[in-house]
Amino acid sequence: MGAWLRQGARLTKRDRLVALGKWIVLGSLAGVLCGAVTALFLWLLERATRFRTGHEVIVYSLPIAGLAIGWIYERFGESIKAGNNLVIDTIHDEGPEIPLRMTPMVLIGTALTHLFGGSAGREGTAVQMGASITDWVSHRLRVGKRVRRQLLAAGVAAGFGSVFGTPVAGAVFGLEFIALGRIETDALVPALVASVIGDMTTRALGIKHTQYPAASQVTLTPLLFLKWLIFALAVAMVATAFIELTHFIRKHGERHLPRLPARMFLGGLVVVGLWKLVGTNDYLGLGIPTILRSFEDPTLPVYSFALKLLFTAVTLGAGFLGGEVTPLFFIGAALGSVLAQLLGIPLELGAGVGLAAVFAASSNTPLALSIMAMELLGAPIFPHVVIVCVLAYLLAGHRSIYPAQRMLNGKGGTRLTYPMALRDLPGTPVPAPPKSDVKGS
Repeated sequence: MGAWLRQGARLTKRDRLVALGKWIVLGSLAGVLCGAVTALFLWLLERATRFRTGHEVIVYSLPIAGLAIGWIYERFGESIKAGNNLVIDTIHDEGPEIPLRMTPMVLIGTALTHLFGGSAGREGTAVQMGASITDWVSHRLRVGKRVRRQLLAAGVAAGFGSVFGTPVAGAVFGLEFIALGRIETDALVPALVASVIGDMTTRALGIKHTQYPAASQVTLTPLLFLKWLIFALAVAMVATAFIELTHFIRKHGERHLPRLPARMFLGGLVVVGLWKLVGTNDYLGLGIPTILRSFEDPTLPVYSFALKLLFTAVTLGAGFLGGEVTPLFFIGAALGSVLAQLLGIPLELGAGVGLAAVFAASSNTPLALSIMAMELLGAPIFPHVVIVCVLAYLLAGHRSIYPAQRMLNGKGGTRLTYPMALRDLPGTPVPAPPKSDVKGS
């Protein structure tokens, strides 16, 4: 018996080494491919933003750009229009291969959205590119269903980690955003390898990420904990408002204007109208200058977070391409700056915690965003951001910017007998998509 156990241990160790070697190779391949495409994407985005900043008259063309992008997506992108939700559905339902054309279409569409002034981010594009590339690889290599799921998670991790320069957060995000109540740890090694290699590749190709101010060292006290509870409540309310408004605009837009080009044209008109009404470019595109200003300028308008929320909800709700992360960073940092002054918290600490917490509550990824805050702002922020991210995540309820997320365990402690998409929960305002959206056919 002892010899048999020793032999089994040796086999297990060998199998683990073989598996580790396999995932180092596959994860590195995914990381290099995703990191290279992300570098191209960020390079295009930087030039689009620079051109728009120097030629602001181009913003008037946003409705025409929406009409053109909408027509192209309606004609050639029916199978990929579900975006991040398609990625989640494919991971859970083992649907058909995600079309590789998702990568160029979402890359170009997002660059055009930013060129003409739409308020959108980068994460959605990076995640979709990473997933479509790794799914193409998995089908070319003819891997099994389990390995395919792991590669998809690795692609998501590589895209997220490389687009923000946060490889550890990228790995955790790739495991956490798939389902509410469970982390897909079986994909941990490929996700970590792909995210680290993806980030290295992007940096090696000359991409420099935004540098955020370091958080100050502040001792956690009972009084500060109570302040963070109030802070988290405000964050959850703002995250809820963003989710509900974006879904409301998308739902009613689809009901009253079935054609995507018409919805994007109208959405472009509204964004241009808002831009002229507020009289500033601060709420167009990513808004990184205002994010950085939130860390140091106590005179930042108290309504900045609300205006960015409105600009972004209209842009994404109308169908323009891009992600939610950077706009939610803007919303969170601006909100955190205001709350910090009201609650007597250091300005840069409040802005940093808010930056991470609003997206954590909106996407049900408190662990990934807590780690991301530490990677971007330094270790001193970690205990504070964990508290607020987790509390805001709980207070935001069973809603998400990704309605395809599966819920396995409710936030109130309830356990489901089978996974259910958040869009399918009773009383949800988000209807289940047609079968073609879910399967990517």
